[in-house]
Order: sequence, then C-alpha cells, then structure tokens
Amino acid sequence: VASGSTGGVTTYLGRHAKAGKRANWQGDDSLRPLTDDGREQSEAIAKWLAPAGPVELLSSPYLRCRQSLEPLAARCGLAVRDAPALAEGEPADAVLELLRSCADSTVLCSHGDVIDDTVELLARGGAEMTDRPRSVRKATTVVIERNSPGPWVVTFVACPR
Repeated sequence: VASGSTGGVTTYLGRHAKAGKRANWQGDDSLRPLTDDGREQSEAIAKWLAPAGPVELLSSPYLRCRQSLEPLAARCGLAVRDAPALAEGEPADAVLELLRSCADSTVLCSHGDVIDDTVELLARGGAEMTDRPRSVRKATTVVIERNSPGPWVVTFVACPR
C-alpha cells in the first residue's frame, strides 16, 4: 500500500463489505449489518491497509460501513468516526470537499452510489483513472492521490483475500 508515494496526500475511500440483501432486511436500513463474508472481507481489508499507517478512520453512520472499518480500527488503535457526508444518498461534492480536507493515510468508508458519483465527479475534474470499473463493487477501495499541482490519481483495488 502506497502512502503519499508521490509526495502528495493519499486517501483510501472504500465501499462497505458485503451486507445482507436490502430486500431481505426488515427494519431500518442504516442498521443492516455485515454478513459472515463481509466480516471476512473487512478483516482482509484491515490486514491490507494497516501497513499504510492510517491516521484517521471516517465512516458513513450506517452500521455496515462502521463494521467494515472496525477490524482496521482495532489493528491501528484508532476510533471510527462518523462522517455524515459519506452516508447513502449524499452528494458527491460534499465527499470531494471531505477528501480535500483529509490528512495523508485517511481511510473512509461509504456506499456504492456515493462512491460512483464521487468517482464521476473526479473524472470530470480531470483525475487520472487506473482500471476504472463501471461501478465500484462491495469491499473495493478507491485509492486517491492528491498531487499538487498535478491531477489527482485514482486507482481501484478489489478486496484482497
């Protein structure tokens, strides 16, 4: 995992790990938890990202996002902080503003719609994209390097196993 490898700021924007199907969940969707597979994915992500030396963990307030970061929090001795801008349905410009304010090696967790919209906004802004998928799958991490004065560089990394 590269952290600030280009002299800029590297942030990690991940989509939450696998959760139960929305259609099968009874109750408040913000409380839908990870599945057993999702917990395994979150452990794999923690093992992969811990060497980057995360300095802050920011999450959508939804349970599945917080749970996706908990193994990393435990490994790094950090708390998971809620960031309402990462909640499902939030606008990409709010996420972009949050990304601009993040310190090097900040890890964020959000939802597919938010990440897809944010990636599109970055692309329209001239960011360089590496291996861009049509849609970001669960447990994918979008590595975003902010270089000054050059363009942002965005790389998509599937969940390690």
